[in-house]
Amino acid sequence: MTNLQVDNLFSVKGKNVLITGGSRGIGLMIASTFVKNGANVIISSRNAEVCQAVEKELSKIGNCTAIPADLSTGEGRTKLVTALNGQLDQLDVLINNAGANWSAPFKDYPEMGYDKVMGINVKPVFYLTQDLMPLLEKAASMENPARIINIGSIDGIRVSTIDNSAYGMSKAAVHHLTKILSVKMAGKGITVNAIAPGPFPSKMTKSMLDNAQAMVERANPMRRIGRAGDMGGIATFLASDAGSFVNGAVIPVDGGMHLMAAM
Repeated sequence: MTNLQVDNLFSVKGKNVLITGGSRGIGLMIASTFVKNGANVIISSRNAEVCQAVEKELSKIGNCTAIPADLSTGEGRTKLVTALNGQLDQLDVLINNAGANWSAPFKDYPEMGYDKVMGINVKPVFYLTQDLMPLLEKAASMENPARIINIGSIDGIRVSTIDNSAYGMSKAAVHHLTKILSVKMAGKGITVNAIAPGPFPSKMTKSMLDNAQAMVERANPMRRIGRAGDMGGIATFLASDAGSFVNGAVIPVDGGMHLMAAM
């Protein structure tokens, strides 16, 4: 029987957690939360210098290991998977967060931009999940499932007026892949859910927030942008006993912004 004490119900202590794109933005918000709450966190990103700097900083408060890798390539994914197999007996939580954006009017959208967005936002979610199935299955059970948490976007739910059509399409694909995998993997003792963030401070949103944060906040029913605790909290819920029966969900974390007219 599940321990219904809050400290146990929402605990991620001792869990092995991989967070791609974990060195900045939303990935770092989640990584910091998990490290502070006793998880064994592995972060991965393309920028080795930044990745290792975050490892050094988070290791002051808990367990954090960096494995730099470019997950848009087969070689990068192999590097990460090989390193994980050398370090872990099982993987309790996979958080597919690494992402990229490219803004341009549809009529001028370059093939290079399309390939970059789809190659980082969708392909690695599919193939890294495939590659890590053996480690996830070792942690899986019907009573305490292994967890896959994909980071989508409210732009995969609604149509944004920003010229980022490939980005919105890529995140819609992540949401639907989440639903497909949730059905296929439930019988293996693995749940699959997605978080769809609204505006949070990150490298990707820096230009928009530098120029129009006040307007973005006015357009939000809650009159603010997201905070680290908002993202860390929902990820912790999905990874803990409290979220063990949630499967196939796409959860907007945006203050209700996806319900408003797009901007």
